[in-house]
Amino acid sequence: SYNAIFVKAVTTALREYPLLNSTLQGDQIKLLKNINVGIAVAIEKGLIVPVIHDADKKSLGELTSIIFDLAERARQDKLSMSDVTSGTFTITNLGMFGIDAFIAIINPNQAAILAIGKITEEPRVVDGQIVIQPTVTLSLSFDHRIVDGAPAAQFLNRIKEILENPFSIFDLI
Repeated sequence: SYNAIFVKAVTTALREYPLLNSTLQGDQIKLLKNINVGIAVAIEKGLIVPVIHDADKKSLGELTSIIFDLAERARQDKLSMSDVTSGTFTITNLGMFGIDAFIAIINPNQAAILAIGKITEEPRVVDGQIVIQPTVTLSLSFDHRIVDGAPAAQFLNRIKEILENPFSIFDLI
């Protein structure tokens, strides 16, 4: 699934930019050792964010299964408290609703959230040739008390690099 690929790209980048996987406790920044990615899911009652615990240690296949399972249980109102707690970073994807781009609100106690728009086919110039490629708009909202714009931009650029070369993550499966 696309969401599994996004989770894998994010967790890979979070290992390289751990400040985005941190929390603010008082006036101290605490780096978090676990990478627990929340995936926003629209349900009848509103929005819920089930969490993939230790997402960085999961394969693409495992992530696909876990995301499907969490989303199904969310829609059936069958999530446990452990399914929705301890998130350290959130991904929200409105692409399936035809939304090109949007700004997401950071979840409490997290440093950032990644918003994903719809994937579209766009003309691009590659090696001097015009080719049609899938493109997506990513938007990163982040807590400036924890991270400044430059490292946040580097983190987002790293996600972009991974998504543009997805085979680079297969060795991380």
